[in-house]
Amino acid sequence: MKRWQRWFAAAAGVVILAAAAGCGGAATQTGGKIKLLETGSTLLYPLFNIWVPAYQKLHPQVQITTAGTGSGEGIADAIAGTAQIGASDAYMSGPQVTQNPGLLNIPLAISAQQINYNLPGLNATHLKLSGPVLAGIYLGKIRHWDNPAIKGLNPGVKLPHHVIIPVHRADGSGDTFIFTQYLSFSDPAWQHQVGYGTTVGWPSVPGGVAMEGNPGMVQALESSPYTIAYVGISWLDRTDAAHLGYAYLKNAAGNFVLPTRASIEAAAAAKVSQTPADERISLVFAPGKDSYPIINYEYAIVNRKQPDPRAAQALTAFLKWAVSSRGGSTAAFLDRVRFLPLPASVVKLSLSQIDQIGK
Repeated sequence: MKRWQRWFAAAAGVVILAAAAGCGGAATQTGGKIKLLETGSTLLYPLFNIWVPAYQKLHPQVQITTAGTGSGEGIADAIAGTAQIGASDAYMSGPQVTQNPGLLNIPLAISAQQINYNLPGLNATHLKLSGPVLAGIYLGKIRHWDNPAIKGLNPGVKLPHHVIIPVHRADGSGDTFIFTQYLSFSDPAWQHQVGYGTTVGWPSVPGGVAMEGNPGMVQALESSPYTIAYVGISWLDRTDAAHLGYAYLKNAAGNFVLPTRASIEAAAAAKVSQTPADERISLVFAPGKDSYPIINYEYAIVNRKQPDPRAAQALTAFLKWAVSSRGGSTAAFLDRVRFLPLPASVVKLSLSQIDQIGK
């Protein structure tokens, strides 16, 4: 954890609250309280479960329930109106936006993704991996850890002749979205054969494993040696506690970089100025010699039309607090999940979108 201790000296463990299972539907008022439901991203889930208790202390009339169901489900719930906030690591696709023009894609913070592995004897070694090598693993073309493509990136490392067990998400996932974007943007074969999305047609790889959510991905890594998986950085405490390895990734400039605050900031700086008014943009594979290649905006997918005016006001107030440098975007919250705050120019865009809620 040394790489993060300097960055997050004040960080405590992420407090995960139990989500009320089956508590869905439109925002309601009970006993004077306004109830809001957030579902979706398991990468954002730890942050919401830090935010919510703090916010409810300030606003006891608002009750927010959280559920880590995967980004795909969060988007679907926001579209269906069964959740007021669909948390997602992915922005809505063009067809989704066309079919649902009342939905807003509102960035709340900047996050990243690690490539973790459980490689006996080598978890303390940061292997160098690239998009084409990872694509080869998930396409089933690179089957062993000592494949020449991996050895070529890691001279001097004694890699075992053991079958690689690739782990991918079984649910609709923003983590899958940004991981497959990295593969697509860096490897034409992956782009041609699979592409990217919250769900993709995963190639059939003997021994491959499909898991639900980031907790499932970490569980698979912990329980099975020789596995490799993509994991949201908000789960770093868990991956570090399990002594899992994490990789240098080859970026767009051809350099190998680790996911650190500096490399994530470098990638963000290279891309955020291109953020459009609707804030739907990929930050993956940003240019720059120091840029970490898998970073993203963390989105709240919200319907601008809310049936209950009081709920619309409560939702607006919460989201404004979330992106405020005096509210949810302080280091006291974001450092604990290794997120970065939005730059001021993007906060302005997010606030403009938030102001559309209920209008």
